[in-house]
Amino acid sequence: MSRAVDGTKRKDHRKKILKLTKGFRGRKHTNFRTAKDALAKALTHAYRDRKDKKATFRQVWIVRINAAVRAEGLSYSRFIEGMAKAKLIIDRKMLADLAVRDPAGFKAVVDLVRAALQPATA
Repeated sequence: MSRAVDGTKRKDHRKKILKLTKGFRGRKHTNFRTAKDALAKALTHAYRDRKDKKATFRQVWIVRINAAVRAEGLSYSRFIEGMAKAKLIIDRKMLADLAVRDPAGFKAVVDLVRAALQPATA
C-alpha cells in the first residue's frame, strides 16, 4: 500500500490564502509566500481602519456643523457651548445631517442656542 506523503491541509490552507488575496497587485495574489505577508498586513489595516472610520466621520460632522454655524454668525465652540446651556441633546451626526438636508430646521436650532447664549453675553 502506498504511503500518503502530503495531505490536503497544506494545499487547502494555501488555496484559502490565495483566494483571500484575489485582487492584490503583482505577486501578492499568486505567490503564497508574498500573499501570506500581504494578507496579514491588509487584515491589520482593515482592523485598525474600522476603528479610525468613527473618528473620521466625527471630523466630517464637525466640519459640516462649523460651516453651517459660521453662516449663521456663530463659531463652532460657541454653538456647542450654547447647546449645553440650552440643554439640547442632539448628537453631531444628526446636527450635520440637519445642516445639510434641512437648513430651516438647523436655523431653528441655532436660534435656540443663540437665545441660551444671550444672558451670558449681556
